[in-house]
Amino acid sequence: MSQLFRFPGALERDPAIDEWMRAHVGVLGTLARQWFDVMRTRGDDVRELLHDGHPTVCVGDAAFAYVDAFKAHVNVGFFRGAGLLDPGGLLEGNGRFMRHVKLRPECQFDVAGLEALIESAYVDMKRRLEQD
Repeated sequence: MSQLFRFPGALERDPAIDEWMRAHVGVLGTLARQWFDVMRTRGDDVRELLHDGHPTVCVGDAAFAYVDAFKAHVNVGFFRGAGLLDPGGLLEGNGRFMRHVKLRPECQFDVAGLEALIESAYVDMKRRLEQD
């Protein structure tokens, strides 16, 4: 049985996500938009949807990452984050599969490290799909 989180309804570009982004203004909205755009540009096979109120990206229909904005921070989350190499120690969480990076506007964070995690999550999901 596959352990991938699949969304057959994922779209190349989901208008609901653009609406979500317009509703999240200010520095947190900007952070969420910036990092979701990084996720969107990983490859031609990236699809997206709003899942449980979170902008989510998939490789095809298999979810690999999401963003969400809270009162004081933005989460960049990874559906299979527990299996990602994280040399910078950015990932938080202790669930079986998922991990996230918490971005606070007033704190510096490792931009290159987060970009590398997003790329790793994308590549990892492509590999998992080939093996599924």
